Amino acid sequence: MSGLTLLAFSSWLMFASVQVSNPSLPSLPPEPDEITRIDEIYDQESRLFLSLYSLNDDGKVDYVTGRTVQGHIRSNYGNPVYYLPEHPIFYWWNHTMFNDPQLDGVNGNELVYQEDTEFDVSRYKPCVFNGQPC
Repeated sequence: MSGLTLLAFSSWLMFASVQVSNPSLPSLPPEPDEITRIDEIYDQESRLFLSLYSLNDDGKVDYVTGRTVQGHIRSNYGNPVYYLPEHPIFYWWNHTMFNDPQLDGVNGNELVYQEDTEFDVSRYKPCVFNGQPC
């Protein structure tokens, strides 16, 4: 079932993408440095490894990348180790979701998937424990 979900999601991203010509839309900046990454999430449903960044260093998520998990194992210490492609399949920045079906990094050929959208972290981390996010 998870393979079918991944295939459906990948197909949906590739075929539902539409290049939108919007001259007021700024170009996507390159993937940020790891020092600005504030969280990582593995979404089992879509088999995506999400990296959340705070470019303004204020703790608020303002750039997200998603990579398709090609495989994973557990280390000797029980920690997950994910096999990921070099470049993400999607980016979220400036209230816009971009996808890159060619997986060749930010180089100007990314497609605008959806504008005026927010990235909802609570979808992945909906709970609070002792007042702290999980």
